[in-house]
Amino acid sequence: MSESTPDETNVLVCGATGYVGGRLVGRLLDKGYHVRCLVRRPEKLSKFSWVNHSRLTVIEGELQDAAATGKALKDVDAAYYLVHSMQSAKGEYAKRDRELATQFRDAAQGANCHRIIYLGGLGELGPDLSEHLDSRHEVGEILQSGNVPTTVFRAAMIIGSGSASFETLRYLVERLPIMVTPKWVTTQTQPVAIRDVLRYLVECLEKQETAGRTLDIGGPDVMTYQEIMQVMAKKLGLSRRIIFPVPVLTPRLSSLWIGLVTPVSSSIARPLAEGLKNRTVCRNDEAVRLIPGECLGVEEAIEAALGKTNQGDVETRWSTAGEMPGDPDWAGGTTLTDQRCVTVDGPVDRTFAEIRSIGGAKGYWGAGFLWHIRGWMDQAIGGPGLRRGRRHPSDLHYGEAVDFWRVTKLIPNERLTLRAEMKLPGVAELDFEVEPEPTQKTNVTMTARFRPKGLLGLAYWYAVYPLHGFVFPVMLRGIARNVEAQKNAS
Repeated sequence: MSESTPDETNVLVCGATGYVGGRLVGRLLDKGYHVRCLVRRPEKLSKFSWVNHSRLTVIEGELQDAAATGKALKDVDAAYYLVHSMQSAKGEYAKRDRELATQFRDAAQGANCHRIIYLGGLGELGPDLSEHLDSRHEVGEILQSGNVPTTVFRAAMIIGSGSASFETLRYLVERLPIMVTPKWVTTQTQPVAIRDVLRYLVECLEKQETAGRTLDIGGPDVMTYQEIMQVMAKKLGLSRRIIFPVPVLTPRLSSLWIGLVTPVSSSIARPLAEGLKNRTVCRNDEAVRLIPGECLGVEEAIEAALGKTNQGDVETRWSTAGEMPGDPDWAGGTTLTDQRCVTVDGPVDRTFAEIRSIGGAKGYWGAGFLWHIRGWMDQAIGGPGLRRGRRHPSDLHYGEAVDFWRVTKLIPNERLTLRAEMKLPGVAELDFEVEPEPTQKTNVTMTARFRPKGLLGLAYWYAVYPLHGFVFPVMLRGIARNVEAQKNAS
């Protein structure tokens, strides 16, 4: 990439709806770059303050679509590739990432793209490298094998509010004063704060000498996972955790254990757990030499992440990334519905704000024990349960996770639709519509829809239907009660 100022530089970000990409775009815009985002669902960008920025161009499309990828890459000075899969069946995510990286490399070569920047994972090379880390290395090698100069950054655990590794660590430490753990807790790693990852990614654009290199990035501390857990306990104000490493817990058992205790599902935890057996420490200080700057240590990074979490200021979260399900066609076939209404003595905006705060720590306006039982049941069979919570206590956007739901439609002051991601013998939605009534009142319609899969699906619906008669009225009364209490207090 030739020397140029930020306001003359066009940058493409692939993975802008993900944990790192969602934060990177804002930093690039703040620096003065012109940024393009290639996204499957532009609505997933709605939560970001930069979504309407004058120097931002959003291109709707998928990486699998060669035409869309070529259009997005055309004449860009640099392209960030922040894409990887972790939830496919064993072996499938590596194959998918290999295919996407190959197509992206070829498209970049044909589109006059000057440079590629990729964020991969640390891990000492060799036959014992986990499939997940091996796949991350392979993607970097594929991208570097083309004619476009490619910078590969390799990072270990990223510590930041909302990251999967940080939340896994926090929940384990909070919930388990005594742990029987896999032997990987004695493995050394070199964590890096999310703010430092972003600094490296942004500043490398102005460092031509970083092009074509593989750079290991990490903070100043090399620690075992067991030591990091004790730092987390200290920062949470907890006593030292009692940890017993044992050699008999396989990655599969480890992932099930992580899935049981933390918000991260076992399907995501498995590749993470497999990678924890590998030492992930920087091989040299080349990144620091080329892009100098002071990095946060583990204690500082954890403290900063906890501060953001406690303030409800989580910019991006691991649970938002990933593909969105297509809208189900509720017309035709067997679709079962349960619709109920309530009139709220309060304006539409206040009523919708109350509905928008659903789930997480707030819950569902009552019948909490039933929701927790349902969450435990789902968790026991491999579903997310209620563990994921939500990114922010009141702010909610398209594509975000709310407990075992996903936001699939959000029209402010009109409609909120949640699609169930719990393990079900069918497809389920919970839909809220609000309509203004005279004299500052609001009509709320709540509709549960379910399309059963076979007889098991029908049996499930009729088994839970009697509970709707208790839970749904409680929810609607709770919405009305809270809105009216706010009105009376104002």
